[in-house]
Amino acid sequence: MNAQLSASATAARAHQEMFAYWASLRRGASLPSRLDLHPSGIKRMLPTVSLIDVKRDLDGAIDYRLRLAGTGLYSVYGREITGRTLEDVYNTAAVEYWRRELDKVVTERRPGVGVHSLAWKGSPHMSILWLRLPLASNGKDVDMILGYDAVVGAQHGDQQSGIRAA
Repeated sequence: MNAQLSASATAARAHQEMFAYWASLRRGASLPSRLDLHPSGIKRMLPTVSLIDVKRDLDGAIDYRLRLAGTGLYSVYGREITGRTLEDVYNTAAVEYWRRELDKVVTERRPGVGVHSLAWKGSPHMSILWLRLPLASNGKDVDMILGYDAVVGAQHGDQQSGIRAA
């Protein structure tokens, strides 16, 4: 249990570090863009970093595609998810969860944070502590989302953590 608490505290510190990096890229009220990101600024977090393209249809509908998924996310999803849509990666309930959360990041132009259970993939004892940060090429309209995930909870038959999906 102490190891799980330590892992959760470590994840929270990494989230603070990622948020601080993103905030340092802002130009006043303008959101940072993808071009502002430099991997050297977040080097130790790169394995679980993702970039999510925000695609708008002519009628205004929004869809999401994972432009990049760090190598550490392969073990979470059991396969490569780069280039895939939400529907390619998740079951229906998880797609609805992520669409709702990503839509908030896009429409509110503000970071999102939460905890999502991995029960949808058969690991109810594990969760992702996630952070999603808006990026905008023009400083205003979110066209990409910077993601950072930390997996917390019991692994390999350990006891369950007390963390539950948001």
